[in-house]
Amino acid sequence: MNSYTSTFYVVGVNYKKADAETRGKFSISPEDQLNLLEKAKKKGVEGLMVLSTCNRTEVIGFAQHPFKLISLLSEYWTDGSVEEFARFSYVLKSKFAIDHLFKVATGLDSQILGDYEIVGQLKDSFNKSKEAGLVNTFMERLFTNLLQASKRVKNETTLSSGTTSVAYAATQYLNESCSKIKNESVLVYGMGEIGQHTLENIITYTECKNISVTNRSVVNLEHIPELKHTTVYPHEVLKEAISKSSVLIVATGSSTPTIRQEHVSKDQHLVILDLSLPSNVDKNVSELSNVTLIGIDVLSKITDRTIENRKAQVPRAKEIISKHKMEFLEWLNIRKFTPAINSLKDTLNQLRLNEIGLQKVNGDGFSQAQVDKITSRIVQKITTQFAKHIRSNTGDANASIDLMYKVFEIDPVSRQEKELVK
Repeated sequence: MNSYTSTFYVVGVNYKKADAETRGKFSISPEDQLNLLEKAKKKGVEGLMVLSTCNRTEVIGFAQHPFKLISLLSEYWTDGSVEEFARFSYVLKSKFAIDHLFKVATGLDSQILGDYEIVGQLKDSFNKSKEAGLVNTFMERLFTNLLQASKRVKNETTLSSGTTSVAYAATQYLNESCSKIKNESVLVYGMGEIGQHTLENIITYTECKNISVTNRSVVNLEHIPELKHTTVYPHEVLKEAISKSSVLIVATGSSTPTIRQEHVSKDQHLVILDLSLPSNVDKNVSELSNVTLIGIDVLSKITDRTIENRKAQVPRAKEIISKHKMEFLEWLNIRKFTPAINSLKDTLNQLRLNEIGLQKVNGDGFSQAQVDKITSRIVQKITTQFAKHIRSNTGDANASIDLMYKVFEIDPVSRQEKELVK
């Protein structure tokens, strides 16, 4: 598949149409993200990224038809079907795909407005694709502009002020729902990125003093400074650790449930906050009368005064996005016109050489050097003038290029990049 004969798409599902359970069916594990990229490379794809977070799963890249991207995705998502994906998914093409990515990168499309964690996830996705050799010039330039816009929104507005990530929302829930949080025993299960953020927020923003953690792997636990404030349980005694807790925060990031009924004692009241997607708490756990189960969608609805303040920053954020998006589209305009200009120049040079050859045979006192110099300058002036015309009249540029192809009988270059700015 060649990016010059295909179209740029974003295909995926997110929180706007699909709840957490549905999104979980289409999530892709980090390992399978790499497998998907490898499969795409073998199929000749030249530009592709995979983004899978708790709020969205998206494939970003080039295809002749979006179903080719959906087909790739379907080989690796957790438990979905193509029919169900069709119900909840979106397909964004060309300029609409670009618009969407700018909103994602700046936090305007986050479930919690201004959530900045998505930037790190985008960088990770981009780096994986680059290592796999699936980042072309278009995507490299687009990603640069996305990061520039994101950085300016972060630094020049208060859109991301305060902490309102899912990890912090869990902390807010504890503060609002546990009247005596300082007396609660909180167990954080899972020390990945979300688990570490949650632990840090509990220590920073609550009065809870009885905090414990456990992790499926003991590897790399030593580098977490917050552990000095906690009790660390080996994973082998998970049930015992849960029995000593009144709040269990699950952040294990597994593709299958890590908490089941047998882990919970029936004589204890337990609040479980499940921060994982797909859900890492078995459905039948919620059937226990002594368990209160809070999922990621409930936590995402928890807001504070900072959300209203953030909304006031949206117009400024959109101004910044508009500037960087325009810079990218201007670069794209120049890039897409370059093959046309080069084709015109090659054709004029061929006409020039043909005419010189004819005159050299028929003319007397022929000066090859002088004629070459004069005619080359004429060709350069014509192509420069044409380039200035199409760059200053982008609205009519495609029509001008099409006319040029017809007049000089030039094989037209791909229309794919033209579609991106329609």
